[in-house]
Amino acid sequence: MQWQPALVEGRLIRRYKRFLADVRLGNGEVVTAHCPNTGAMTGCAPEGAKVWLSPSTDPRRKTPFTWEMVEAESGDLVCIHSARANALVDEALGTRVIAELGDYPQWRREYRLPSGSRVDFYFPEQSQLPECLMEVKAVTLHQGAGRGAFPDAVSQRASRHVNELQQAVEQGQRAVLLFAVLHQGVRSVSPAAEIDPHYAESLCRAVEAGVEVLAYRAELGQDDIRLVEALPFSLP
Repeated sequence: MQWQPALVEGRLIRRYKRFLADVRLGNGEVVTAHCPNTGAMTGCAPEGAKVWLSPSTDPRRKTPFTWEMVEAESGDLVCIHSARANALVDEALGTRVIAELGDYPQWRREYRLPSGSRVDFYFPEQSQLPECLMEVKAVTLHQGAGRGAFPDAVSQRASRHVNELQQAVEQGQRAVLLFAVLHQGVRSVSPAAEIDPHYAESLCRAVEAGVEVLAYRAELGQDDIRLVEALPFSLP
């Protein structure tokens, strides 16, 4: 995925009210950017950190920039825009980077289930392939020594998604949870049991029931971002 238009570099002054961040641009101007991440962003919002923003020309926007990337405390690049994960997965499916799903010729995004909730990706049944549901979660939490974890804050919504995937498996469907790793320092993924034990327990039950878990690492740059390789996943 190309960054279009080109990103604008600055320095983080502070993140506040969850969705706002003040940034000093290279010309000295201070702007307020939208922060598209509802999590704790542990290690990803240090004061003075180098950040990259995407500009908007929409006159209806209250903030002219969106915060996309940061140079974390570890020195690694991190994409903090969690909604980018789905677009990256969509692109990776098209280029057959995600080998475990490479045989599906088509898929739909934001598919509404009979229950009324939505799933990130839906793969229709094919001749030799079962119907498949997939949820995507962005990983930005780095716990040191290459260990990544999800979530970085208690998330009832994430637990609900895991439970829905388990229900799908119990009803005879295939279900996949894919962790899109948006932190360049992460080399493995596991549930953050110490942060959200309920989520970790739900995921353990789901895996035991047959939910598949994948993790894929993104390669980040100032020009583009893309998923490039699978990473190991482990339960606590």
